[in-house]
Amino acid sequence: MHPAPSIIFFTVFSGIGFGLLAFLGLGMPDYTGFTAFIFFLIAYVFAVGGLISSTFHLGNPQRALKAFTQWKTSWLSREGCLSVAALSVMGLYAIGVVFLDTHWKLLGLLGAALSLATVFGTSMIYTQIKTVPRWSHWTTPVLFLLYAIAGGAFVAGQTSIAAPLLLALGAFQCVTWFIGDKQFAASDSTIETATGLGHMGKVRMFEAPHSSKNYLMEEMVYVVGRKHVRTLRITGILCLSLLPYVLLVVPPFHHLISFVALLLHIAGALMTRWLFFAEAEHTVGLYYDQR
Repeated sequence: MHPAPSIIFFTVFSGIGFGLLAFLGLGMPDYTGFTAFIFFLIAYVFAVGGLISSTFHLGNPQRALKAFTQWKTSWLSREGCLSVAALSVMGLYAIGVVFLDTHWKLLGLLGAALSLATVFGTSMIYTQIKTVPRWSHWTTPVLFLLYAIAGGAFVAGQTSIAAPLLLALGAFQCVTWFIGDKQFAASDSTIETATGLGHMGKVRMFEAPHSSKNYLMEEMVYVVGRKHVRTLRITGILCLSLLPYVLLVVPPFHHLISFVALLLHIAGALMTRWLFFAEAEHTVGLYYDQR
């Protein structure tokens, strides 16, 4: 799967934004007035900015609104509907917190639930794709939710919650890689099953299906060298989890240190999310002798 920058930006920043909205809906941090306004502004910039960036990957971005009509069958459509519901409910909740100095708890709980449901909807867009065995596994929605909750806690300033979540996120990301590396082989997809010629014996490619690159090769047949994967995984975990954890726990609290830790976390999230797409191993690659 071609790791388009717009999709990476969308999944990382919208996840953090909706994660922050979930914490705000739970009353964390417990601010009102202008300070609360700043937190809600950050959450909406991340969430809405991420959602808007996702349209840049569409062939016809002007038709994005049509995606909302397919909610019965499409997780992409369900995610869109959930995001609108979450942003609307949290918008009403924000009015009470910012302007009326009050927390409507039931509305906040509903907004928090819808925010996390939106992240789950995003994860299911990829989990449902059976032709990418690495994604079609229960670890994918859990991983997306962990990214959102850990990032949301971080931005919300909930250090006591964010610190252990960072370690849990790093550990689970490693578990996901360990399981994912075995998924394509476990799916029993081969060039024989792909061509339907297995009954005739061993199948090998005589020549490439196309003489030049095409859409499928650009979007679905992306191969990363094992050496580069190892380097990116180690660097990604260090930035995503370990270094931010150390900066949050070891030195005395300071806003500048926390900001540096947050930047490291986001950089690590962008790296690991790039790998999420680059290592997708779509079964269509079998036709191009790339699996």
